[in-house]
Amino acid sequence: MPFLSGVLLPPLQDNSYLQHIPSLNKGLQLTLTSNVTFFVGENGSGKSTLLEGIAEQCGFSLRGGNRNHNLNTGYRFNGYESALASHIQLSWTPRRVNEGFFMRAESFFNFASYIDELATEDSRILKAYGGRSLHEQSHGESFLALFNNQFESGIYILDEPEAALSPARILAFISVIHQLEQSGRAQFLIATHSPMLICYPGATIYQFDEDGVRETGYEDTEHFQLTKSFLDNPALYLHHLMRG
Repeated sequence: MPFLSGVLLPPLQDNSYLQHIPSLNKGLQLTLTSNVTFFVGENGSGKSTLLEGIAEQCGFSLRGGNRNHNLNTGYRFNGYESALASHIQLSWTPRRVNEGFFMRAESFFNFASYIDELATEDSRILKAYGGRSLHEQSHGESFLALFNNQFESGIYILDEPEAALSPARILAFISVIHQLEQSGRAQFLIATHSPMLICYPGATIYQFDEDGVRETGYEDTEHFQLTKSFLDNPALYLHHLMRG
């Protein structure tokens, strides 16, 4: 049973940029029945904005980290906060969970630098990230070092974790998800463009688009359909893209 069981967002009336996100401006109500939930949609569809709002409501650092990573202050990001967080209401079953992690692929470099800064005062902190600086590992290796060493129990909110992962490492990440969620110790909310990730068995998939947010099936997503169609006949797509 997932710790976070529901997300409620009333219709937005604050005249901010949020009004221009069709998937969010009319409000939404998500029921989370799986330990693994994916948010999918085009860039700018609102999935990362919602994920960020949930992360702040959980008390996580919005530039990446857990509740102990300066809570959105310090390491070059003073005062950073989600515009959506104050509108969101979360439902927990049976109790609120404080453990977990928020990861943004786009700001992972800065998080790695922050960990290095802490390690200059106490090198033991690197044990929680595979025993060496995240900057001394490849991008994909550092992501997996985080997943394998930091993820134990709690709620894990991940924004495009596949960004630095090869197909083989995506499969390794799927194994990490499986081990943790099957134990009942972890719940995952993941915004992704990866057709490999969203095939995770039993996962809930929410599609974000101009019609709002709705639950959908794996093979009904554009991620699956477009990828499959391209791989079935890449020459046809390349012909249309490159002609003239």
